[in-house]
Amino acid sequence: MKEPKSLFLPENSLGIVTDFYQLTMAAGYFEHGMHDIATFEFYIRHLPENRSYIITAGLEQVLHYLTHVRFSPEALRFIRQQPSFRRVSDDFFEYLKNFTFSGDVFAIPEGTIIFAEEPIIRVTAPVIEAQIIETYILSTINFQSSIATKASRVVYASRGHEVIDFGTRRAHGPQAGVLAARACFIGGCKSTSNVFAAYELGIPTVGTIAHSWVMVFENEVESFRKYHEIFPDATVLLIDTYDTLVGAKHAAAIGEQLKGVRIDSGNLVELSKEVKKILTSQRMNHVKIIASGDLNEERIDDLLRNEAPIDSFGVGTEMVTSKDAPALGGIYKLVEQEHGGRPIPKMKFSKGKLTYPYKKQVYRVIDKNNFVEDIIGLENEMRGTVPLLIQVVKEGKICYTLPSLEEIQSTALDNIAKLPEPYKRLKNAENYPVKKSAVLEAKKREAEHLLSRINIS
Repeated sequence: MKEPKSLFLPENSLGIVTDFYQLTMAAGYFEHGMHDIATFEFYIRHLPENRSYIITAGLEQVLHYLTHVRFSPEALRFIRQQPSFRRVSDDFFEYLKNFTFSGDVFAIPEGTIIFAEEPIIRVTAPVIEAQIIETYILSTINFQSSIATKASRVVYASRGHEVIDFGTRRAHGPQAGVLAARACFIGGCKSTSNVFAAYELGIPTVGTIAHSWVMVFENEVESFRKYHEIFPDATVLLIDTYDTLVGAKHAAAIGEQLKGVRIDSGNLVELSKEVKKILTSQRMNHVKIIASGDLNEERIDDLLRNEAPIDSFGVGTEMVTSKDAPALGGIYKLVEQEHGGRPIPKMKFSKGKLTYPYKKQVYRVIDKNNFVEDIIGLENEMRGTVPLLIQVVKEGKICYTLPSLEEIQSTALDNIAKLPEPYKRLKNAENYPVKKSAVLEAKKREAEHLLSRINIS
C-alpha cells in the first residue's frame, strides 16, 4: 500500500522547490560555460487595487533557504530522469551535488513599507545560483508581504481594538496557515489561533469554543458551565449557537470570572449593543465582546462607525487569503551582468514591462518623523536620505542580525505611523511619491540606446 505524503518542504533538498525552467536554464548556463556574476532585483511592478503600500515580510524564510539550499541524491536522480535532461552532461549533476549559494544579498528589512517598482531584494551571484533561487524568493516574499499588508489594513480599520488571526482553517494549506499567522502578526495582529505558529514563533495564542461544544451538551447553560469548570481563568464563550441575547444572559450567569463573549453571526452592530446592555446590567463591563464571521477592514470600519461596542475582532478568511487582492505581482529581473571585469547593463524593452538597468538603491526622504517621498537611484548615489536596502548575505553567509518577530511588528507599526493619512486610507488613498533619480534615468537611456543597437543588429 502506498504511504501518504505530507508534501511539506524537503529540508534536505530545498533546491528542488523551484520551477522546472530554472533548472533547464541552469543546465544551459553550465554547459555553455556561463558563470558570470549577475545581479537580479525583486520588486512589485504595480500595487493591487486598494493597496497604497506594501509591508515587506518573508525575508527570514528566504535567508534560511539561501543558507540551506541543496540537492539530495534522490532529487538529482529525479531531475536526471526527465527527458529534457538526457543530453545534459554528468558534470552538471556533479555541480548540483555540491550546490550552495555563494552570493551577496541586499534586502529591505521585514516590516518596512515599500511601494511599486522599489527593489525589495537584490541578489548578486554567479548567474546559475541567482537563477535557481528565483522561484523560492518570489513565492515567499509575495505571499507573506501580501498577507502582512492585508493585516495592516485590518488593524488600521480597527482603530486600536485588538485583531486576532482566526484564519488557519481557511488558509491555502497548513504551511500557508503558519506563514500567514506570522505575516498577520507583522501586520499588527495581537494573537493567533494557530498553535504551531505560537509554538514555533512565540505568537500569543487565543481560542474560545466552537458551536459543536455547545451542541454536544444537553443545553447551552450546561455547556458554558462545563467549559468554565475546566478553564475558570480563561472563559470566553460563543453565544450565538441558538439565540445570541439568551446566550449572553447564560454567559453572564457564569459571574465575574467570565472573560469574554464571542458573536459569530447576525447583525453585529445591533447584537453587540444589546449584549453590552445585558453585561452592563449585571455589572460585567470588564467582559470583552469579540466579533468574528467573515470580517474584513471595510466591515470593521463600518462597525466602529456605527459605534458597535466591540473590543476585539477575530478575522480569518479575508485576512489570511487577502481575499480582495489575493496575488501580489512581484517580479525578479536581471539588471546587471559582470563580464571581463566590467558591469554590463541589462534591461527589458517589452511594452508595459520595461525594466531599469544596474544595481539600485531605494532612498527615503523623511521630514519631522513623516515619510515624504522615495527615490530609486543607483547604488551609493544619494546623501542625506535613508537607504532602505541593507546587506544581509555576504559570500553566502548571513551578515545581518535577525530581528525578533516582535521587533519586525514594531517596525511595521512605526512605518504605518510615519506614513501620512492620505496614503493609507482604506479606499481612494493618494499615491505616495516615488521618483527615479536623474542619474538613473540617464543611465537607463544610455543602456537603452546601447542594448537596442546590439539586439537589432
